Amino acid sequence: MTASMKPGERYVLMNIVARNGLVIALLALTGCTSMSSTSMHSQADDEKGIAEFNRQYLAAINGGDAAALGRLTTEDHMMISSGAAPMVGRAAMVEAMTRGFQTTSIEEHWMPQETVISGDLAYQRGTYTVAATPKAGGATRKTSGNFLRIYRRLADGSWNMVRDVFNSQATPSPATPAN
Repeated sequence: MTASMKPGERYVLMNIVARNGLVIALLALTGCTSMSSTSMHSQADDEKGIAEFNRQYLAAINGGDAAALGRLTTEDHMMISSGAAPMVGRAAMVEAMTRGFQTTSIEEHWMPQETVISGDLAYQRGTYTVAATPKAGGATRKTSGNFLRIYRRLADGSWNMVRDVFNSQATPSPATPAN
């Protein structure tokens, strides 16, 4: 601003500069100045992507495919369940599931109740049921509980699980004879 400006002119110029600065700052904060990966995805597409991820993950669990579970989780994946220390890392999860699948057939179902997506992260809360049957024969054990999962969007737009937290609602059912 120059000394030759009248006080009213300086005020108008300051308002224009301040307003334009605010608009630029808001555009930068909302991501309108560049196309981010999250702005290319609709809520419906993201929900479908997470539902497809869940379908693949459950198919891997119910099919006893630990390698597929490994492909569907991140390297820093963490599984937290009641009564156990957190299982940290993809390799630890794959190793544990491989051992489990050698001895047990699993039938697991998820009933999502809430899915919240914010940018490249999402969480989903719901309930689950599991029926575990020993492959060597024996009674099936059933349990149900709650889960909270955190997902991260990958560069290709697909979703991957980074955290899996679950607990049992009640004591597992008494063993029932396998069919």
